[in-house]
Amino acid sequence: MALQCGIVGLPNVGKSTLFNALTNGKALAANYPFATKDPNLGVITVPDPRLDKLAELVHPQRTVPTTVEILDIAGLIKGASQGEGLGNQFLANIREVDAIVHVVRCFDDDNVVHVDGSVNPVRDKEIIDLELGLKDLETVDKRLDKLVRAVRVGNKEDQRAAEVLAEVKKHLEQGRPARELLVSLEDDAKAILKELSLLTAKPVLYVCNVDEGAIEKGNAHTELFRKSVAAENAEVIMICAGIEAQIADMDTLEERNEFLEMMGLAEPGVNKLIRTAYKLLNLITYFTAGEKEVRAWTVRRGAKAPEAAGVIHSDFEKGFIRAEVIRYNDFTTLGSEAKVKEAGKMAVEGKEYVVTDGDIMHFRFNV
Repeated sequence: MALQCGIVGLPNVGKSTLFNALTNGKALAANYPFATKDPNLGVITVPDPRLDKLAELVHPQRTVPTTVEILDIAGLIKGASQGEGLGNQFLANIREVDAIVHVVRCFDDDNVVHVDGSVNPVRDKEIIDLELGLKDLETVDKRLDKLVRAVRVGNKEDQRAAEVLAEVKKHLEQGRPARELLVSLEDDAKAILKELSLLTAKPVLYVCNVDEGAIEKGNAHTELFRKSVAAENAEVIMICAGIEAQIADMDTLEERNEFLEMMGLAEPGVNKLIRTAYKLLNLITYFTAGEKEVRAWTVRRGAKAPEAAGVIHSDFEKGFIRAEVIRYNDFTTLGSEAKVKEAGKMAVEGKEYVVTDGDIMHFRFNV
């Protein structure tokens, strides 16, 4: 499954620096607005120690982690919904992503200019929320105009869609994101909303870009920001993009580990970001393990065995017969597939089996 996260925020908050740290890319990270004009796309591997452990036990010819696509999108300013700055381009790019990684600046540095003259992450977030909400209102209004004409003819499906969008419009006019409304909507209403690809309906991970001293406990800026988003039940993490950039530039794992130890960090912040993005999108990982390849695969939580098989190839899902499933802990405890079978720990599951995070699976199919 190709998961894509878009990094957004005002100009000069650290988006491109974070993007480079995540992807080892070379996006321009400059001290002026709109240094990023065209979106930069990078692919990052998802760190998972379980994959390393399986490879250690199986000794495959190759090990393949699962990946996430990261899109570094141009900075947004006030008036973007009306095309100010690079607004229209920004909004078109963000519409295509699965989730938003919203970077807010939570550090003071006179040498790094702020597009609005001062550091205020709460205000910065509200600027982007407003612009995304205004664009969504425009999208909803256009769709409602068409539906009203169709409803006059007596189309019941269009009448239902009009009712749902009227509720969404009221919600947006109150300055609230559409994702807050998604929780309480019925399935058919969610489907109607999904067709519009509303910007404020996308799940959001807030990244507070802090200085070195605030990574663990935060600072006055992060404290105010957390309070401002408390009602959203949003994911908020703290990362120092400058430190992440230094880690990304190091050539060896030994150098990175020594640097992390010196900084008092258990792991790079980007690892935490990726895991949190997975949690945000309700994703889990299952594995396939054999002599040729040990590989991680991504599925949505609650996926059944045929759907998981389809992630590998559509033919696996179409011709699904059964899945042979080993629990990760059983495999690592006993040490091999053969010993798991001897112990009677391998289960044979049918079409209704719900995949569990960490499952090691082998699919039988016939096309």
